[in-house]
Amino acid sequence: MRKALFVVLLLSLGLCVLTQARPGDTKPSNLKSQTSNQKSRVYLVHADELFFDIWKNNNAQVLRGNVEFEHDGAHLYCDSANYFEQNNSFEAWGNVKMLQGDTLSLTGDYGYYDGNRKMLEAKVFDSGKQVVLRNRMTTLYTDTLYFDRNDNMGYYNEGGKIVDKTATLTSWHGEYHTDTKDAFFMDKVKLVDGNSTLTTDTLVYNTKSKLASIVGPSDIISGTSHIYSELGFYNTNKKQAELLNRSKVMNEGRTIVADSIWYDGITGVSEAFRNVVYDDMANKNGMRCNYGYYDDLNGYALSTDSVVALEFSQKDTLYIHADTFKVFTYNIDTDSVYRVMHGYNKVRAYRFDIQAVCDSMVYNSKDSCLTMYVDPILWNVNQQLLGEMVQVFMKDSVVDRAHVINQAFSIEKLPEEKLYNQVSSNDMYAFFKNGEMHEGQAVDNVLVAYYPVNESDSTYEGLVRLETQKLRLLMENRKLSSIWTPKANGMMYPMTQIPPEKRFIEGFHWFDYVRPMSKDDIFDWRPKKPGTEIRTQRRTEKKSREKEKLPL
Repeated sequence: MRKALFVVLLLSLGLCVLTQARPGDTKPSNLKSQTSNQKSRVYLVHADELFFDIWKNNNAQVLRGNVEFEHDGAHLYCDSANYFEQNNSFEAWGNVKMLQGDTLSLTGDYGYYDGNRKMLEAKVFDSGKQVVLRNRMTTLYTDTLYFDRNDNMGYYNEGGKIVDKTATLTSWHGEYHTDTKDAFFMDKVKLVDGNSTLTTDTLVYNTKSKLASIVGPSDIISGTSHIYSELGFYNTNKKQAELLNRSKVMNEGRTIVADSIWYDGITGVSEAFRNVVYDDMANKNGMRCNYGYYDDLNGYALSTDSVVALEFSQKDTLYIHADTFKVFTYNIDTDSVYRVMHGYNKVRAYRFDIQAVCDSMVYNSKDSCLTMYVDPILWNVNQQLLGEMVQVFMKDSVVDRAHVINQAFSIEKLPEEKLYNQVSSNDMYAFFKNGEMHEGQAVDNVLVAYYPVNESDSTYEGLVRLETQKLRLLMENRKLSSIWTPKANGMMYPMTQIPPEKRFIEGFHWFDYVRPMSKDDIFDWRPKKPGTEIRTQRRTEKKSREKEKLPL
């Protein structure tokens, strides 16, 4: 009985001494755990009060008031704690805080720290509060956070948010590495940076480099632009994106898809590589190529490598191929903006009802004019038209009129073999209704070889050869119906008495071997036979002025 009473007195005396410890006392010898490996032990640095009852609190030392622990360079603070010295762990309540160096802090309402695993679990109980992890310029918010000091990693499983200088990132599951600055997010991921928003189910983000790695189906909305990608990278600081695996960029009816796309949101420059598909549904045109470059701020674009321009405003699509296409924008960001497209070297075009070839072409949206240079030829069903230069004027995406400048030559192939209606002149004009030619005009040095048809039996009456200075051709159902001329010199030859040299006007060539036969055939460049090329002739200043005017 005396021995038991003596033990109780000793324990009471010890507790009284402990409860009188001063707040400034650090690491008192009777609170320090002695071990052969001191770095692995959790040290109690200070507590205003300490209670211990071997039969209560799971063998824990109960600490109250300004509690501080230290473990391998980290200091942990709280209002009260249960210290499990044998397990090298503790539970903490109230104003829980962990400081590691001068760059990392963690705060919460509750914490459990396992010194053997160097793992801290932090929670909050108030719905208006959150666990907060700060690492330099990056802050993580969540309700429950697990921080692994071995890997310098904090992670959450029930929703969280990471905020850095410019970006805010939310997800249901996430982890953040304080040493590498890498963050991994899964499930309902959303990254907001300025006017850009990225949503996905899986994302890797580095808070130092500001690089977001897209590793699953993702959408990026920035202003009017919408990007869809399943693999790629996006730098939130530089506003640069590298998109892989047939990513798609959409903006106000325009869509571009490619094997890979590089985009700079600051400079407005983008590049697309391999199997590039561009469509502008608003303007009914598109582009196919293996390399594309676009400068949005200056309105400049370049496409090359198996490039095809498409125009699909009509029932059938027009396909145009050239070695390279370039687009220049003038008066950008004004009401008088217009664009000029250049296609050069080996231009070939195909649509079901019209085909064309030339060396180069220019389309100007200001006057809706397409100009073809160097040996241009156009075909429409059984008609062939060529000259030194051809201008085609559009109206509402439909051909309105055409102008063949210098050495103009029009040929209509008739059903009978080796019979052709022909007209040559210095200039020619064609006028269209609903996309079909209804009238043609030839001006200056006009030569005609024409086979009139007997209306009663649909037979040819003979060959008419004319020379005049002006000619009008009237068309019906895509066939020549009549010819008008104010004054002409000519002769008609019966079909059985046509001199061989009168059948063809000088310079006649039927270039069927050059003509594109399908949309795939536009890639097969076939030059004219030697000696059949048009040799450019110098025109007088008067003729140069006249080519801009339509005849009265």
